[in-house]
Amino acid sequence: MEISSATIQRLRELIHKQVAEIGIQDVIEDTIANFPMKDQCSPDMVMDSLKQRGIIENIHGNVLNQSSAINKSSVKTDDSIKTPISPFKSVSREPIPGCLVLCIHGGKAFLEHLNSTEPESSKNSSFTLHIHFRGQRCRSKPVPVSCEPNIFEEFLLNLNGHETEACLTEANILSMCDPIHLILTKTDPDDTCSLISSHGLEWRHALASENYVMSKSIEMMGVGTECTIPAGILNVKLQFVTSRNISHFTKKIIDAQLQLEQQRMAERDRLFLIYAKQWWKEYLQLREEHKFRQVKIFAQDECGTNRPVFCYVQPIDVGRLIPSPLAAARFVSVLAFENPSNIGTGCKADQWQTLHAFLCSLKGQHEDHSNLLCSILLGFGLDAYVCVGTKGTGINYTWVATRYCDGKTVFFWDPLTGHRYAHHKIDADDSPVMKKIRTDHPFHNIGCLYNHEHFYANLQHLDTVETTDFTVENSSLWKAMNLDAIKAVSGSLHPSICSPPPPLLPPSLDTCALASDMEAKMRALVTVHRKSLSLSTVWDHKLGSLLGPSLASYEVEKSCGLPNIGNIDFQDAIRRYVPEGNTFKGFPVQYLHCNAQHAFETSLKNGVCSDIVECRGDDIKLAVRVHITTFPDDAVATWIMFACRYCSVL
Repeated sequence: MEISSATIQRLRELIHKQVAEIGIQDVIEDTIANFPMKDQCSPDMVMDSLKQRGIIENIHGNVLNQSSAINKSSVKTDDSIKTPISPFKSVSREPIPGCLVLCIHGGKAFLEHLNSTEPESSKNSSFTLHIHFRGQRCRSKPVPVSCEPNIFEEFLLNLNGHETEACLTEANILSMCDPIHLILTKTDPDDTCSLISSHGLEWRHALASENYVMSKSIEMMGVGTECTIPAGILNVKLQFVTSRNISHFTKKIIDAQLQLEQQRMAERDRLFLIYAKQWWKEYLQLREEHKFRQVKIFAQDECGTNRPVFCYVQPIDVGRLIPSPLAAARFVSVLAFENPSNIGTGCKADQWQTLHAFLCSLKGQHEDHSNLLCSILLGFGLDAYVCVGTKGTGINYTWVATRYCDGKTVFFWDPLTGHRYAHHKIDADDSPVMKKIRTDHPFHNIGCLYNHEHFYANLQHLDTVETTDFTVENSSLWKAMNLDAIKAVSGSLHPSICSPPPPLLPPSLDTCALASDMEAKMRALVTVHRKSLSLSTVWDHKLGSLLGPSLASYEVEKSCGLPNIGNIDFQDAIRRYVPEGNTFKGFPVQYLHCNAQHAFETSLKNGVCSDIVECRGDDIKLAVRVHITTFPDDAVATWIMFACRYCSVL
């Protein structure tokens, strides 16, 4: 990129103006005076000190902001060189007193992606940074994956949520121990999202910094089995915006507060561990077979921290984003299921995700699905619990149970399918005829259940789901943990990146445009595939439009459990349209992404679909229809129907 001499001169004038305004000479003299050994002070040491105090960043930012007014015509850009993203992104609103301004100034040392600058390896792969702080969520624009990702964003975070500084005092601000949760994800060309790093940023250090501005390089650690290995570094600048009525905090006060909180939490964790060991010992003493039951008290999160399982559940108020519990089950079921595996073993890694991490990656294990579904059902006011047990032939599994006010009704919710089942208890002393009555749910054994306030272990003689009584208040049937012990390590008394829960984000995708684009790509893929088989392709667009109601019916069935809604209308329309003597074939399939290439390749593996796509005969007309439903956090359910009609040969 060639820059004119006039532009360079203008930049020099801007820099000189900023340096003069802050009195850089006095600042440098003051910096040198504060060094303990002035004789050994070097220019590099002075420059490092100025950077730490945020002075260099302030000059840099002011110059960039003012230079934006320079006539763009004075800069000649070579088309072969990509114009870098502006280091500063203007936020949607002006900072107000009582908020934090979080600036991301790029990243470096993401060594795993050292070769991602090559065109083939970096094609369409991107990094996205997700932020959660005190019930507020936001995310950066995707940037190309590289060793030094070009993430330059600015976020506004209110300390009191949507309230103003009038509600803030020095004591309140100092006691806000919620960290800023940073999640870095990577999206591959096939729309597969991977969790790269999870980090809790302690923001209160900025309160003791000069002008309430803190610049820091954050070492972003890996996740799961790589939680002790750095994934890369993010450069951040954090500024606390305040008015004159908030006094300045000293570093000594901040350090003392953080140390006190750390000691208190460590003591609470230690006391709960002692209590949990004693509780478990008592549980094993009651019956010998208890040691074989699925009772899980602790689970490791994506950062490698052991947490009690009830810390992964928090009531979530979804507002108007999800209209009902049944719709909540459908939303959770469209999030992809994936078991993380250890390197080289192929075995499942015992790693749960915090709610924020799960919503950012939109995929996880059945435990992650169960925790999210339980949290949403609690937000709907239901008495919901996560059940830990087995299904089928003894496979470890979790699901959600809801109990109702009549004391008898219990429903089971499968988090991966969205199906809801009624529980019909069977007594061990019932007649053989009664024992043959079974519900259609797949769950076999249950060891314990929990939510954000309770934890119960199954004490009943049999732990089969059919014979289990879910009267958890009965101490002879369920062994409960002490409520005070649970509260001490969860909720507001023990803030962490797990609480308060992150809100759901409204969908931002245009489903009509997305479905039309995917349809066009699917028709192109079918045409190319048939051409490779020396087959011609003729499209029947009217037939394609008639397929839409059928796909909508499938989505309604998944959402509310009612089959064949509107199916009679679809069948009649097809009979009226397809000419006499012609045969109609259709193949519906669902995917949880919008990648046309991946969906087409997967669909062809099904024999019915390949017969339709590769159909041979007289007067063959092909059709394809795509129906996309969006959910919070841009989760999608994509329905595709491949169809054909042809003249039957007798």
